[in-house]
Amino acid sequence: MKKGWAGPVTRSGWMLMVLVVAAGCESAYYGAWEKVGVHKRDILVDRVENAAEAQEDAKAEFKSAFDAFSSVVNVPASDLKDTYEELADAFEDAEAQAEEVTDRIDAVESVSEALFEEWEQEIGQITNARLRASSADQLKSSRRQYQALIQAMRRAEAKMPPVLDAFRDQVLFLKHNLNAQAIASLEGELGMIETDVASLIREMEASISQSQAFIEDMQLLGGDS
Repeated sequence: MKKGWAGPVTRSGWMLMVLVVAAGCESAYYGAWEKVGVHKRDILVDRVENAAEAQEDAKAEFKSAFDAFSSVVNVPASDLKDTYEELADAFEDAEAQAEEVTDRIDAVESVSEALFEEWEQEIGQITNARLRASSADQLKSSRRQYQALIQAMRRAEAKMPPVLDAFRDQVLFLKHNLNAQAIASLEGELGMIETDVASLIREMEASISQSQAFIEDMQLLGGDS
């Protein structure tokens, strides 16, 4: 037995080690950017922009997928196999874009936590009471606006799984039922899917609008033109 070995690492021990390493890597990442003049606020703005772009792409993918599923009711039986493959591709593209949206929102949350924690700590280092109070007010306002933004992002994100489930159901159903009767039975489902897609697009547009307002306020805060 090696000297100093304390026995097997438990599952919770491994998880703690992973979290510590991840936190260290993230801290080093932000520190490296700070050395070249890119602050956490700048990274947050960039990631909010990326999340908004991902949502714009998701809007297009989901709309395109719905259009593809809607058109299947007019496809001749002889073309059903090719149509099924197109629908499967459309579903996979929408699913991949949904994952991208989630990844981008997670990245926004990660840097925002680091930014607000740093900001709060640095307020405590300000000796001038008036400046300290002003910075604290600005932090409170920015946090409030950020919370509204991230909630809007998560609401839009939550609208995607039900639509994906409906798309997946149709793809799997068609996989084993490539006939006119199957197509007719799916036609009745399209109305509900259309309602869900419309709701998803509304939530994404609201989130994108809030993202732009948040970006503009953060840029003003940072003195950007």
